[in-house]
Amino acid sequence: MHHSIPVPVIIAPAILILSLLVSNCWLTATSAFGQDKGNSSVVSEQSISDATANADDDDPLRTMQSEAVRNQKASWGHWGHLPERFSTWLNHSNRLIPVYTFGINLEMLRKEKSVYTDAERLKKLYGEVPDGTINPDATYFDQTDIYRLQKLALEQGHKNVILMIFDGMDWQTTRAASIYKNGKVTYDSGRGTGLSFLDERRMETDFGLIVTSPYASGTKFDVDAQILVNREPKMTGGYNASLGGDAPWNEQSNSGYLIGLDREHPHSVTDSAASATSLMAGIKTYNGAVNFSHDGEQVEPIARKLQAEGYKIGIVTSVPLSHATPAAAYANNVARYDCQDIARDMVGLVSAAHRNKALPGIDVILCAGWGESQGKDKAQGENYAKGNPHFHQDDLLAIRKENGGKYHVVQRTKGVDGRESLLREAKIAAASGDRFLAFYGTKGGHLPFQTADGKFNPTFDAKGTEKYTDADIKENPTLADMTEAALLVLEKSEKGFWLMIEEGDVDWANHANNLDNSIGAVLSGDDAFKTVMDWILKNNAQETTAVIVTSDHGHFFVLDDPAEIAKAGQR
Repeated sequence: MHHSIPVPVIIAPAILILSLLVSNCWLTATSAFGQDKGNSSVVSEQSISDATANADDDDPLRTMQSEAVRNQKASWGHWGHLPERFSTWLNHSNRLIPVYTFGINLEMLRKEKSVYTDAERLKKLYGEVPDGTINPDATYFDQTDIYRLQKLALEQGHKNVILMIFDGMDWQTTRAASIYKNGKVTYDSGRGTGLSFLDERRMETDFGLIVTSPYASGTKFDVDAQILVNREPKMTGGYNASLGGDAPWNEQSNSGYLIGLDREHPHSVTDSAASATSLMAGIKTYNGAVNFSHDGEQVEPIARKLQAEGYKIGIVTSVPLSHATPAAAYANNVARYDCQDIARDMVGLVSAAHRNKALPGIDVILCAGWGESQGKDKAQGENYAKGNPHFHQDDLLAIRKENGGKYHVVQRTKGVDGRESLLREAKIAAASGDRFLAFYGTKGGHLPFQTADGKFNPTFDAKGTEKYTDADIKENPTLADMTEAALLVLEKSEKGFWLMIEEGDVDWANHANNLDNSIGAVLSGDDAFKTVMDWILKNNAQETTAVIVTSDHGHFFVLDDPAEIAKAGQR
């Protein structure tokens, strides 16, 4: 059965408040309902014991990570603006983040000049000109320009648009992954080299930097009525290059500005919902909003606009489909935490935000979140149903083709190889023309975390220790497998397609201050990028496909001694 949606009221009894504290961004690293862990790592005696036990002489980076947690100090790097401590910041940052394009360039944006050079355009973007944000010499762009870039690709005649989001991957994280993979310090500024999406030159390519700041830290809302109680939140966004740096390699890593701790020059640090809404719908909004404007209006993301024009649309993610980034690709909700309703939007069922007429639903969905269960969740409102908090089991049953729905469904099955089952069922869906949904995952709601050496054996970090069974590894596909399967179905679209691919594990790793997992996640996403390029070249689609690789926000890892990371990669 499908769970009923409560009748809206002007103000429901329980009004949820999205905290003004940056620390709520931690929720992107736990489940969508996790507890805020604060801004510093507290390591217990048991944690120290676990870290010591997890040391591995055959895996230098894993050992380095373990010892850093045990000692709370590492010569090779630290998290936060206090270099004497290894872990003092578990949340997002306001760093400039990179964008890499393929099949399309950034010349239109360069000709216009950055919005951050122009007071009038800044006022249109933020509603007013944020303090310290005008920079006549700015060469960085805004996150909303990625939305404009996708539209431009279609206007220029591209048939397919692929948006790859490495959630939480800033320039520093990318550089660390490149250094480890190549066993040498590959670059110290600019685009860089040493990863597939850095080195790819078989298509026209470009590189730039973008600002991720939101409109506001948060606001008051009623999740049941899907309205904002405070329709005029204070604008607190902006970016001050004199404090944050005009490029990642020029930033002041010992400053609290980039993590929102400079009270004399405060600019809000984004969460994944506001930043994803900027990427998908082209607006600045409050933290926690899923395609809602800061004044309480629903906005339509690019995927829905294209679907209405006949394009097929798809989502691939290593985390639950209702997490903030994939959610903003399609759904509307005043609060990112209302995951069951967000999932209903995504699969074409009636939801709290669309209670009279459901959205059409996404054509192809490959995601994690399988096997999770939770009894209560006040954040999801009165219609929360006991069971899977990400995507309720009754909703999954309702959309299956054999039950009268539109989706050919495959999910993790005991003893069945994840890659083989996924590709087999994708081919069936492609042949039949049915919609396709693949549902996988491990405890915690995500795919198994890959470590830097390509294994799946994370060491202890600020969140604890993830441990996987052989079944967890065998019965789940990788992000690259999911990407391959999605393309098998979407390539059948005569009009063309829009596909978002999210490597969500970078964010989870960086929230946990785990560089081993972070590098592993970047490399996992790089494999998915290779799969995209293989498909493009195999199908001679270089002239018809635009690929944009970027992130939604940064974290705050500071690489103090790159040579140590390089040495670990030389094992």
